[in-house]
Amino acid sequence: MTDVAEFALSSLATVVRIEKPWGYEEIFAVVEGRYVGKVLHIRAGEALSLQYHEKKEETVAVQSGFALLDLGPSRTSLVRMELGPGQTASIPSGVVHRIIAVSDVVLLEASTADPGWQADVVRLEDRYGRAVTA
Repeated sequence: MTDVAEFALSSLATVVRIEKPWGYEEIFAVVEGRYVGKVLHIRAGEALSLQYHEKKEETVAVQSGFALLDLGPSRTSLVRMELGPGQTASIPSGVVHRIIAVSDVVLLEASTADPGWQADVVRLEDRYGRAVTA
């Protein structure tokens, strides 16, 4: 096998689907210490937690459907924006945010992958009974 073929095979991975109470996410790329790529499928009327991240930064892009993005420095100072196909939003670390699906929505998410990225969520509110951590 050539070096190029070996490299190509070592680059292959399987998309990981994770069920969520609001729909599901598909993780298609993880480069530890650098970035994570996800596709979020959120059912109409459902919402992600009101949350922020200590280190993680993320950018979301709407592939299809419409969503509301609540964004601000604290849970009492949020601005609500509507996002539709082709629109993006960047969410720096420490910024409180929540995404609410107006219709079935598909979001692309690119985020940083600092050590511990999977646990880097401070949940402020959650309509599904998941643990609130702040």
